[in-house]
Amino acid sequence: MKVKPFITFSLCLLVFVVLGLIHVSQGQASTGFFNFWQEVWHDEQQMNFLLYGRLPRLAIGCLAGAALAVAGMLLQTMTKNPLASASTLGIHAGAYFFVVAATIFFPALSGQFSIAVTMTGGICAALIVTFLVGKSFDPVRIALTGLIVTMLFSSFTSALKLLFENEVSGLFLWGSGTLLQLDWSGTQFAAPWIITTLIIAFLVAKRFDVLLLGEEVAVGLGQNVVASKVLGWVLAILLASVTVTVVGPIGFVGIIAPHLVRLMGFRMHRTMIVANIVVGAGLLLTADILVRMISATSELPVGAMTAIIGAPWLVYLALKMSKQARATGGVLEGRVRIHKRTVFYSVASIVVVLMAVISLSFGGTSFTALKDLPKELMYNTFVWDFRVPRVVVSFGIGMLMAASGVLLQTVLRNSLADASVLGVTSGASVMAMLFLLVFQQASAIFVPLGALLGALLTMGLVLAVSARSGFQPMILLLMGVAISAVGAALIQILLVRFNVHASQALTWLAGSTYGTSWHHLWIVGITLAVVLPIIIYFATTFDVLSFGDELSTGLGVDTARMRLAMILLGVILAAISVSVVGAISFIGLLAPHIARQLIGPKMLRLLPLTLLVGGSLLLLADLVGRVALAPKEIPAGIIVSLIGAPYLLYLLKKTNEVTAK
Repeated sequence: MKVKPFITFSLCLLVFVVLGLIHVSQGQASTGFFNFWQEVWHDEQQMNFLLYGRLPRLAIGCLAGAALAVAGMLLQTMTKNPLASASTLGIHAGAYFFVVAATIFFPALSGQFSIAVTMTGGICAALIVTFLVGKSFDPVRIALTGLIVTMLFSSFTSALKLLFENEVSGLFLWGSGTLLQLDWSGTQFAAPWIITTLIIAFLVAKRFDVLLLGEEVAVGLGQNVVASKVLGWVLAILLASVTVTVVGPIGFVGIIAPHLVRLMGFRMHRTMIVANIVVGAGLLLTADILVRMISATSELPVGAMTAIIGAPWLVYLALKMSKQARATGGVLEGRVRIHKRTVFYSVASIVVVLMAVISLSFGGTSFTALKDLPKELMYNTFVWDFRVPRVVVSFGIGMLMAASGVLLQTVLRNSLADASVLGVTSGASVMAMLFLLVFQQASAIFVPLGALLGALLTMGLVLAVSARSGFQPMILLLMGVAISAVGAALIQILLVRFNVHASQALTWLAGSTYGTSWHHLWIVGITLAVVLPIIIYFATTFDVLSFGDELSTGLGVDTARMRLAMILLGVILAAISVSVVGAISFIGLLAPHIARQLIGPKMLRLLPLTLLVGGSLLLLADLVGRVALAPKEIPAGIIVSLIGAPYLLYLLKKTNEVTAK
């Protein structure tokens, strides 16, 4: 160990001890730091409270922080990706889903074999990401793949939460990440697993040092690279799974701690493991201290605080990496096949009409005969007041989302550009939640206005940070991940604080067309009437912008002003969509890709088919959500995610195969 790293580590150890003393002195009945430590030696009740109330929380915080930090370090070594962690690779989301599913369907299994359940979920998520990424461990690809896998598992989890609300009510705070411990049972369960795994990692650390030299060098030195990587993955997933079992999914510690350790000067894995144990534990204790400072009278999820702390760090890493990397361009650009436009337009139109008719004929429990549908439309006020506006609004909102996606992808020349992936949907959701939960007496008009304001503020932040890098896909993606994490953390805090209204908020966050009316149709219709002529008028300019700034400027296009105007237009479309139906993801990303694959990238050809595809996707999701578990409804946003995530994963796999060749 060099002198400078040793001194830095000693200071970290000292800070960790101070943090531990502060941590155990906090609590709902705390009398202050100095008073607590004076009373604890003279008051037997205070001593018991310390031994059986606060020390278990301190112990589990240290164990969880150490486990998450070392797991992140191992994953970054295995993938050669500085952004790898249990949260970014979808391991947390997979483990969380399996715990929720087991709690609902196999409660005995969840209680007796909890570690097996969480580890199975983590392994499934890791295998999916590894299979899709293949041999290419490009940071953009692996981050995007992990993001989509996380969205996929989160969609399944959200569906189960809404359908089995009573069965999973006790998992809500745990699902956001909490160090709350009522006794030593959590520590007694986690300690043997975590400590044993850390010791094994320390003993085999030299195998991971060899991997840093490159696979060819490692093979030349007699190293079994496959065995080393499998061992590293298993150790990391086991550490992450144990922490999820006890404290829930807590993100960002696995990203921040390994980078801080490297900045301290540690490079060999044995010393890095020791340093990560201290730094990771200190980070999680710091987050828990801040959470209890903010809310001294109620329990808030520490996972929300780690996200708020970690998001700026992720942005810093993005900016640091942008100085070393060139713009990589679009990730999901597939081979374009141009066919006759009329065929696709006709087929898409027929599909839309058929889905609309089927949707109008479904009354909540059964379908109306086709021959009786005209009579119902004429004489049944329920059909006219509820079914018709819901079907028309669903199609219109799908068009708005698709138009937003095609604008953002074209103007930014980035196929990752979408309101949900870039964090705009998350920002809009936070502001809407404020009015739904905090300002409940405010007029309903403030919900869409709040969503619009949140979306604009979010997009402004994304553009401000990514402008200097020329809107690199990496920067845009990481900004989206960071903002989405902060948005999710703020929403978790709001839901925990206002759990009485959590059911309504969860439905809105999942994205649902339930309750849409003719009033919403006016909003959608006016928006489309204003926006579509603008897009059509500037269609040729969009095509020019897609070729690059130099060529666009040479042809007389004010690229900066036009790009800013179109981004704002795309964000406004997304914000209006969110304000009407809630946080529905993927349509703005899926519809342009599907249409572009069929008809090519030229805007005047692409736009009509994109709108039809977007509208039909949401219409289909709404219909499936109504029919699947009738009379219960699954929010359309969950159905869209279940449809969209596998398709995007397929595109990623296809693109990775083309890149590998």
